[in-house]
Amino acid sequence: METTLQYALQRSVFGDMLASKQLFQHKMADMVSEYNLALLGCLHVAQHMDNGTATPEMISLVKRNSCHKALVIARTCREIFGANGISEHYDVFRHMCNLETVSTYEGTHDIHSLILGAHVTNHRAF
Repeated sequence: METTLQYALQRSVFGDMLASKQLFQHKMADMVSEYNLALLGCLHVAQHMDNGTATPEMISLVKRNSCHKALVIARTCREIFGANGISEHYDVFRHMCNLETVSTYEGTHDIHSLILGAHVTNHRAF
């Protein structure tokens, strides 16, 4: 997000700085909100882990949410960069691809959904 903000502060569109545009500010507000909400969730579960009260479902919840939100944020950053978002001059596309692998090795979104679904319904689907 920092790189995206710096890019928007330097990028001129229609005679104005990209950072001054409403849609950019809306996207930044969404990204900052989602990032901080995910971080707070992780911190909360980490406290439970320190206290020995964390459950597998709590861990699945934050893994599922954090990986998904990080990927959404990376995609939004890439979108803000436009065609530059897939060029070698900026790392945003590389970060987005790296997050695809994180989603895989942290357990797929669907697997964590099944774990959470089993907890909520008290019926295992796997």
